[in-house]
Amino acid sequence: MKFSYYIAKRYLFSPGSSNAINIITGIAAAGVVIGAMALFLVLCGFAGLKDFSLQFSSYFDPDLKIFPSSGKTITFTNAQKEKLSKLEGIASFSEIIEERVFLEFKDKQKTGFIKGVDANYKNVIETDSIIFAGEWLTGNDAQVVAGFGVSRELGMGVEQIYTNFLSIYVPKPGKGIPKDPSKAFRKKTAVNTGIYTVNEDLDKKYIFSTIGLARDLLQLPKDQITNIELKLSTDTDEDVVTKQLLELFKEQNVIVKNRIQLNDTLYKMLNTENLASYLVITLIAIIALFNVAGAIIMMIIDKKNNIKTLYNLGATLPRIRRIFLFQGSLMTVLGAFFGLLLGFIVILCQQQFGLLMITPSLAYPTKITVLSFIIVFFTITVIGIIASLLASSRINQKLVSF
Repeated sequence: MKFSYYIAKRYLFSPGSSNAINIITGIAAAGVVIGAMALFLVLCGFAGLKDFSLQFSSYFDPDLKIFPSSGKTITFTNAQKEKLSKLEGIASFSEIIEERVFLEFKDKQKTGFIKGVDANYKNVIETDSIIFAGEWLTGNDAQVVAGFGVSRELGMGVEQIYTNFLSIYVPKPGKGIPKDPSKAFRKKTAVNTGIYTVNEDLDKKYIFSTIGLARDLLQLPKDQITNIELKLSTDTDEDVVTKQLLELFKEQNVIVKNRIQLNDTLYKMLNTENLASYLVITLIAIIALFNVAGAIIMMIIDKKNNIKTLYNLGATLPRIRRIFLFQGSLMTVLGAFFGLLLGFIVILCQQQFGLLMITPSLAYPTKITVLSFIIVFFTITVIGIIASLLASSRINQKLVSF
């Protein structure tokens, strides 16, 4: 083993007998470096993009959310509230009433959703982090906080004086079409005291109100809500809390979802894109790394006389094959190392200087993770070792015979 490794190092770092061999070897080594760097850049880019996309969900989505398995509402009694508040691992919870509504402001209309929240909501979601203008709800049932998209579509700003009211309509339950359309809807008016921004989809979908306004608009009993949002304590076992919640609401067949499940489609999309990009770059790396096989074969041809000499001195064919296997493996490992180093430097420069910008004020997000280093190193080295193994297998009895 030491003999084969020693010879492999000499062959790798000493020039060949012709410039063509040196050029081919240099191209193969450069292909390994570029392949490793490209794969690292892609993984760091997608890790950063994933975090950037999901950071908005942390502003809006709770750690856990309880839904009714069927229908729109669940019963939440005072006894259940007391039990829920005593469950270990739950830092805070908020009662929510949510429904589709029709909005009208001055001469403009749009559909959206009203989300009635209680005073405890700001302990579940950091409302200060999403407020763009104005202020959050103060507990007055005549107030709402609209999304930036809703505000833009309705031409509605932050009202300092209660003069311009937002009209909120919801259909009355019943069958058939009423003779008087004006009696087909319940109506509430409120003043927009703040504007929030999370992302484009949410900004044009929701308006926040007090739970009292939403309950009055929908005429729900005091023990009826549409869902419960919960914030967990640090280092809490999410699965244990979920089981306790299902036990607490076992008579109502509720569904409990965490933040990932609430954004299941987004997570799947980002993971699929990440995997697809990884496979594409890996395919390119495979093509580049098989240049290593070509370089090893050319080196075998170049060192044909030396191979015969080693064989005549007693070196077996497996030991001779290991020389070129080690040579290709060393080239791959060193190339992967330098590729990772260059990729790391590029990512650091992107984070510090914004080499690639999405908008004039937003640099493309990147994230360096240990997993990215591990994936790139093992992907490149495994492919390189396989290529070297295939190339070294070309050494046979016919090659060393006179």
